Amino acid sequence: MLRRKPTRLELKLDDIEEFESVRKELESRRKQRDEAEVAAGGEEAAAIGALGTEHKSREQLINDRIGYKPQPKASGRTAHFGTFEF
Repeated sequence: MLRRKPTRLELKLDDIEEFESVRKELESRRKQRDEAEVAAGGEEAAAIGALGTEHKSREQLINDRIGYKPQPKASGRTAHFGTFEF
């Protein structure tokens, strides 16, 4: 493997100014997004409160999000023997 001398990087004033402007822009976007989430969260909480006391478990929320709809398990004798009844 060939070795070479380390490359020297110089930071110029223009580079620093560009970095600061990009950083400020990203921070302003983040603040706007956070404010939008807080506003949406307040509206969502009001909507949930208006619906009543219906609360979903974490498992149900995940199932709704991925589109999984588990079938309820049948209980009783027919569950074990299919359609045969005694």
